Amino acid sequence: MGYEMIALLMFSSMMLMLMTGQRVFAAIGAVASISALLLWGDGGSEIAFSAAMKLMKWYPLLTLPLFIYMGFLLSESGIADDLYEMFHVWCGGLRGGLAVGTILLMVMISAMNGLSVAGMAIGATIALPELLKRSYDKIMVTGVIQAGSSLGILVPPSVVLVLYGMIARQPVGQLWLAGAIPGLLMASLFILYIVIRCRLQPHLGPVLPAEDRQMPLLEKLKLLQAGIIPLLIFFSMTGLFLMGYTSLVESSAVGATAATLAAIFKRRLTAKVMEETIRKTLGITCMFMWIILAALCFGAVFDGLGAVRAIEGFFLEQLGLGPWEVLILMQLSFLLMGTFLDDTAMLVIVAPLYVPLVKVLGFDLIWYGVLYTITCQIAYMTPPFGYNLFLMRAMAPPEVSLIDIYRSIIPFVGVMLIALVLVMVFPQIALWLPEWHYSK
Repeated sequence: MGYEMIALLMFSSMMLMLMTGQRVFAAIGAVASISALLLWGDGGSEIAFSAAMKLMKWYPLLTLPLFIYMGFLLSESGIADDLYEMFHVWCGGLRGGLAVGTILLMVMISAMNGLSVAGMAIGATIALPELLKRSYDKIMVTGVIQAGSSLGILVPPSVVLVLYGMIARQPVGQLWLAGAIPGLLMASLFILYIVIRCRLQPHLGPVLPAEDRQMPLLEKLKLLQAGIIPLLIFFSMTGLFLMGYTSLVESSAVGATAATLAAIFKRRLTAKVMEETIRKTLGITCMFMWIILAALCFGAVFDGLGAVRAIEGFFLEQLGLGPWEVLILMQLSFLLMGTFLDDTAMLVIVAPLYVPLVKVLGFDLIWYGVLYTITCQIAYMTPPFGYNLFLMRAMAPPEVSLIDIYRSIIPFVGVMLIALVLVMVFPQIALWLPEWHYSK
């Protein structure tokens, strides 16, 4: 059997195991380990051992638990509630203002968290009931929360971009900067869509009643204090890193410490909050560790087979496709996989194939990391099995049906596709900021 057929058999076996409901790391790791033993005998066991040692020696991996801890602590301590109250009052006078405020809330949560799951939980528990109570259209606001929560994997400090940087061997600082402008661009497009849609159809997002907005200016200004703590946390973490005062790991430690001090300052650091934060942090961190370990093992076996070179020859020589045609096919495959896999699973499954291929095609791996992340955001919200769709169904009130959730994402997926095309056609949207910063 040729190496190309072995690689195809490995990939199909892994996809089959995933369809049976096996855990992602178990499916990937099992196929990689068994393939290594069958191909190289007892010596194949060294591949998994080497991957484990490589993972344990990877110093930047320390950032994962610290960023995850920071995000969950801010969520559990209720700092997001204060933020939403601020946006509630300041944006309520605009048609669709609460929906706009929800997007702004999601941007700030993303800048403190780096995960889409936390944004979804905060939006569904805090913003959605308030929006429905204010007679906002349930289909539109359901889409607003799903779209806004997806920003968590693009706006720095994105945990997904940290994982991509580890697997693709790219500087995380450059990836964060590359994701910042596309993330803000996408949030701006969401807001523009909401404002235009609510102006054309005012019943979708009515203005907040005057009695809810009328308060002394001094009180309204006091509400702005809710944004001070998140901005301080973001600056202490990302700002110091970008100015060169802290390394990536030190930056994550600063962020975790700042979040803890903020919870203490707000007098919300209770034993229950700390217990929930640590429990969730441990669960998510261990999941990521196992997945990265399995991905490294799988990638080592694929590299040993020469599968990447075979795929490169198939696309470029046998099919005669150009670099951009290959890239578009890769993005389409992400959209397909996103209907039944989450972003981390998609990354670790195809990274051993795609990352070297992107490099051979002559594309920038930092830019491609942003494309991958935006495509994951779209795939997250694509029926029938988009990850965000079922998260929303689990958290939404009974009056929001699964059909409503499916319908709600259609315009926002369109907006995200526009953002994806813009970043593909104009790579400097992603590359300008890291090039400018690191050229100084």
